[in-house]
Amino acid sequence: MPEDNIEHIDFDELNKKAISQPLVTNIYTADPSAHVFEGKIYIYPSHDVESNIPFDDLGSHFAMEDYHVLSMDTPDGKATDHGVALHVNDVPWADKQMWAPDAAERNGTYYLFFPAKDHEGIFRIGVAKSKSPAGPFIPQPKPIKGSFSIDPAVFKDDDDSYYIYFGGIWGGQLQRWRNGSFNAEGEGPLVHIPGDNEPALCGKIARLTKDLLEFDEAPQDVVITDENGSPLLQGDNDRRFFEASWVHKYNGKYYFSYSTGDTHFLCYGIGDNPYGPFRYAGRILNPVVGWTSHHSICAFGEKWYLFYHDSSLSKGVTHLRSVKVTELIHDENGMIRTIDPYRG
Repeated sequence: MPEDNIEHIDFDELNKKAISQPLVTNIYTADPSAHVFEGKIYIYPSHDVESNIPFDDLGSHFAMEDYHVLSMDTPDGKATDHGVALHVNDVPWADKQMWAPDAAERNGTYYLFFPAKDHEGIFRIGVAKSKSPAGPFIPQPKPIKGSFSIDPAVFKDDDDSYYIYFGGIWGGQLQRWRNGSFNAEGEGPLVHIPGDNEPALCGKIARLTKDLLEFDEAPQDVVITDENGSPLLQGDNDRRFFEASWVHKYNGKYYFSYSTGDTHFLCYGIGDNPYGPFRYAGRILNPVVGWTSHHSICAFGEKWYLFYHDSSLSKGVTHLRSVKVTELIHDENGMIRTIDPYRG
């Protein structure tokens, strides 16, 4: 349910049909990254605000300035807002647009990974540290060397290796890095996008250094393939990568999930290692109200959960979203059952 026909939606009825309700209503939250730390669920969302900036396909209206951290004792419990954990004014290198973050823990220290535009208008990825999963977080003075684009997601493997996934096209600028450096030429979201019959742009992966503050290798493509093992094409809009990388591990397999962006699906592929390739396996979540879809997948107890967002609370305002959670089920073959966000 993207924004195309928003004026025809009865939001009172829609909210009755929703399979879950916003975790908090005191602020607007989106892009939830959920983890179990210290026996509780901690959620690291972006914090949506009214910017009064006109809508465009580069996401200029997503003018977020800070991060809040949410926590829950259980997936069906009440969410607590721990307040501002990091503000753009506290980050020396960052100018604006504190978009979707993620977090990780190592040896009792918590790390917040976040994208923001630097003072030249280029998205970079920064790191901030805290002794508490709720923050506040103290940022490093500079972004990760060699970082670019948006949507960092950090995955810890069973051997204690940490990997960062990132990237997003259109406003996320991934297409401007096709030749290894930032290409500032041209305007609009489709500049530098491959043709429909060319391989799709890929998200990126890099192993992190032991201190989790830098890349330990050059970023590599996260390739998603079709049933024949061929990379998905850019014109395959219902399946190709757009943004919102996430990885979880289930029964020894690696699940790379992501958003298709302009077609509004959450999809996934399955691979044998953190680098992939990942064979396309299906849809996780059908479209929600609002243009964007961005998520995380987290185990708690014996069950798995999908954290996602929609714009039902703001009655369809694209840049004012609310974080939600619902159970996610892997079937007997390890496939994820597709979720409809609204009943009926």
